[in-house]
Amino acid sequence: MNAEIISIGTELLLGQIVDTNSAYLSQKLAELGIDIYLKTTVGDNKRRILSALKKTLKRAELIITVGGLGPTQDDLTKKVIAQALNKEMILNKRVAKMIESYFLRQGLKFTENNLQQARFPQGAKIIYNPLGTAPGMIIKKEDKIIIALPGPPRELKPMFEEQIFPYLRKKKSKGMIIKSKVLRVVGLGESLVEERIKEILRQDSPTIAPLVSQGEVHLRITAKGDNKSEIDKRIREVKKKIKRNLGDYIYGEDLKTLEEVVANLLLKEKRTLSVAESCSGGLISHKLTNVSGSSNYYLGGIVCYSNKSKIDLLRVPKETIAQKGAVSRECAISMAKGVRMRFSADLGLAITGIAGPKGGTKDKPVGLVYIALADKKTVQCQEFKFRGARIFIKQKASLSALDILRRYLK
Repeated sequence: MNAEIISIGTELLLGQIVDTNSAYLSQKLAELGIDIYLKTTVGDNKRRILSALKKTLKRAELIITVGGLGPTQDDLTKKVIAQALNKEMILNKRVAKMIESYFLRQGLKFTENNLQQARFPQGAKIIYNPLGTAPGMIIKKEDKIIIALPGPPRELKPMFEEQIFPYLRKKKSKGMIIKSKVLRVVGLGESLVEERIKEILRQDSPTIAPLVSQGEVHLRITAKGDNKSEIDKRIREVKKKIKRNLGDYIYGEDLKTLEEVVANLLLKEKRTLSVAESCSGGLISHKLTNVSGSSNYYLGGIVCYSNKSKIDLLRVPKETIAQKGAVSRECAISMAKGVRMRFSADLGLAITGIAGPKGGTKDKPVGLVYIALADKKTVQCQEFKFRGARIFIKQKASLSALDILRRYLK
């Protein structure tokens, strides 16, 4: 089965909203072995939406539209689909009642235009929306399937996961099994990862697709076939080859994040942690506390952005900052020791650097970062030189800090 996605909304064309929905849908369809041939973005214009839909119907077996299911005049998707398929728009009384009940529960006024969301092309199967007032739908034309979903990601994703994904899984070719395994890499850039596994990347069964994501590299291994045990075996063999080449740079698999891996290690080793952050501005603590149960190992953190706060809160010697600077190996080490002592933690993690775009010098350029980790007996410190925008440097530095912690605990 091949598919196309039509994203609808003038705000997408103007760049006011980034289209994350089509990326998500592409990933989920790939899991089902459904090939995405084309993605189209079109504004809230009836003629142009109709033109895009008619062209797509000639090429694709599965068409997914995103957006344009609201109650306003520029929400045109269902009407255009009805026109393209020569279907009447019918009021679904059950959906109308559900929408009215939703408005009452929220204490909102229910108006006549909201009934637009309860009208569908004749023959459409309703996809219920538990988080909003815009249901989706599935409708067929001969061997073609059209699926319409709302634009807000928080509504689209659960609708797809719970209703569309199972529907499509039943529809795909019988006997064909598609399985994927994702290896998560930190500490190596995409080009270095590809250089190390270039021979493995050349094979086509299973396929290996590298993806850069938030400072990490994810390697998706995908195999197809009609025998589950054979597919599992092929994925295992490729995974072994990749792990031999990348070693400890692989920190986890599938959906497990670096902070979750670190959390499991801290719990396993029964260690507590405190964090002192300067250039990362609290991002490390944010990541750590995103994991449920973090209070079992994370005792607290200090964002010591100014020199004064480093001296007053962490007891960094004034002489260290005067002679070596706030961005220095010596300062990072003092911060790590200070935050560990302040919270009586087993481990103290500290970071200081220059995130930019200003503040760099010839000796200490933008992107220079020091990360230190102290326990009761020893302290280690590493220097990094990152490139890119401020937010990217903060992200990379935070990942590197968590990775230092992971390697220590491992």
